[in-house]
Amino acid sequence: MGVPDRMDEQLRALGLVEAQRKAARLFAEVEARGLVAPGAGEREVSDRIRDLANELFGTTKHWHKRIVRSGPHTLFPYQENPPDRIIGADDIAFADFGPIFEEYEADFGRTFVFGGDPAKHRLRADLATVFDGGRTAFRADPLITGRQLYTEVARLAVAAGWTLGGWHAGHLVGEFPHESIDGAKAESYITPDNDTPIRRTDRAGWRCHWILEVHLIDEEHGFGGFYEQLLDLA
Repeated sequence: MGVPDRMDEQLRALGLVEAQRKAARLFAEVEARGLVAPGAGEREVSDRIRDLANELFGTTKHWHKRIVRSGPHTLFPYQENPPDRIIGADDIAFADFGPIFEEYEADFGRTFVFGGDPAKHRLRADLATVFDGGRTAFRADPLITGRQLYTEVARLAVAAGWTLGGWHAGHLVGEFPHESIDGAKAESYITPDNDTPIRRTDRAGWRCHWILEVHLIDEEHGFGGFYEQLLDLA
């Protein structure tokens, strides 16, 4: 297989953008139907979203584990597997799903707040603001590295009054499974250990595309929120 040409790259980018469009529609329907709601268990909500993805798009595959977390569970990084928890009436929760559409990976995360706690509502609003700030930094520097972008997202989180959770702030995305694109773990993530430019090609010659993740946590009060989508495309 030769080096991808411009048309190959455009079709691949369009596939990723279309996958995200469907994921965004899925989450809009999740909110409209009230699938994430007080009184429901995290696993129950996860199954509801899984079934809705199948109903809307015939999607049955997800490239990473389906995550719904609420309350203190929202502090945990991706790799943790906390026990099931019932969402409370004055709670915060987030969903992180990786549905596969036409063999392209989407990775989409959003946060939901119930009740009137102003701190939880402020954190939810700050998620998109920090994401936009990270994207602005990415666009401003053609040579920005994974380390530099992580550092900027962490700075934005602290400036907003929160802490950035987890050991990375995003990762490569592509055709399923994206792990096969690049075997070097650090270079596949937006992390302090990644000194390579984000704008580069992978070992097969394809342009790298990225998901930016923002996991904000309030360590003092024991809750967090999550927001993710494509960084370098729509």
